Amino acid sequence: MSVTAAKMSFSPLEEQLMNKLQSRRAVIGVVGLGYVGLPLAVEKAKAGFRVIGFDVQAGKVDMVNQGINYIGDVVDDDLRQMVKAKRIKATAEYSFLAGVDAVAICVPTPLDIYQQPDTSYVEMSTREIAKHLHPGMLVVLESTTYPGTTEQLVKPILESSGLRCGIDFFLAYSPERIDPGNKQFKTKNTPKVVGGVTPVCTRVASTMYRAVLDGEVHEVESPAVAEMEKIFENTFRNINIALANEMAILCNRMGINVWDVIDAAKTKPYGFMAFYPGPGLGGHCIPIDPFYLTWKAREYNYHTRLIELAGEINNSMPEFVVERIAFILNEEKKAINGSRVLLLGLAYKRDIDDIRESPVLKIIDDLLRRGADFAYHDPFVARCQHGGAAYESQPLTKQTLEAADIVVITTDHSDTDYELVRHHAAVLFDTRNAMKGRAVAGKYYRL
Repeated sequence: MSVTAAKMSFSPLEEQLMNKLQSRRAVIGVVGLGYVGLPLAVEKAKAGFRVIGFDVQAGKVDMVNQGINYIGDVVDDDLRQMVKAKRIKATAEYSFLAGVDAVAICVPTPLDIYQQPDTSYVEMSTREIAKHLHPGMLVVLESTTYPGTTEQLVKPILESSGLRCGIDFFLAYSPERIDPGNKQFKTKNTPKVVGGVTPVCTRVASTMYRAVLDGEVHEVESPAVAEMEKIFENTFRNINIALANEMAILCNRMGINVWDVIDAAKTKPYGFMAFYPGPGLGGHCIPIDPFYLTWKAREYNYHTRLIELAGEINNSMPEFVVERIAFILNEEKKAINGSRVLLLGLAYKRDIDDIRESPVLKIIDDLLRRGADFAYHDPFVARCQHGGAAYESQPLTKQTLEAADIVVITTDHSDTDYELVRHHAAVLFDTRNAMKGRAVAGKYYRL
């Protein structure tokens, strides 16, 4: 089919929106200005679009409008320049939706107390969008969720407006792929998966992302494929990390260095991908996403045994770490009750300030239950609230290290002074292999 013929097949609404997207004249909304939404809003503004961001938290709205960044993966000056150029602004009023051509939903999808998906934020946002939905508008869900959410939850709410999906408005799912702290892959250059409710919806949504991103835009046949793909990505990581954690537990019992085992295994140029053990999983993706799938699987009378077992192994790692702490202290003829434990790192992964679902918080809870006196140092997390108490990061000094009965590396931040640690920690337990290649003056234990 020729380009001219292809254009002739476009509906007037599709052609109008496609032209706006390709010429960067479209106004784009982003609902939710967190770890996913703000980087996406900034990239859309940098691509030449006028962007309006929405968040229920007035503090975030005020910070964005002042050009003050609060997300590690956003360059401070990028946000500042986009606000100054009037390319991006934020609001706490849903009425802005009446004036946008496209909107991305980037709200949280947590689990409830029964480990079941809580889609209330998605549902609430969609209902507000439906109030302002207008012909020719594109809606894209980016929040991680279970297969079927876009077509079974979002679509009916939007169509309650009287407009028809794929004809009067366009709807697609495109999963976020944010990896906080990743120095190589950011929102701009990470490939994007897009699945529309209809082929027209896919085409329109893909046009928007191609106008914004440098990464490949990969089109799939439906939102359900894109939703499942996202969960598969994180379930893959969850299961392989669980295998690495189980190997670490077994290697500890056998007196084998698990890190050397992995280094040896990854010399094979095919059939092996290196995953590493640690004190547990954190963040909003890997520990949570597989539960969306296990919940949905029950609807089809299927029990996801491997996925659930991997979750059990990963969830047990904080307890395993505390058991090791107790064992190491016992080797030093000390009880964990009353011992001073210094944790190096509170964030769930290296070089970020995110403590959501951090395994270190579970380690702290277990230490407190056992009567330990703990302190933490984290260059990215100056203070935190947890379990009804407030904690502050302690300075990493010779005195702080020497005062501890055991120092535990729980997050391998690049900015940690490991030279100071290796010289002044009398007993060091390394759960991240951060001391690899460094000679430790005191007693040294690995995960």
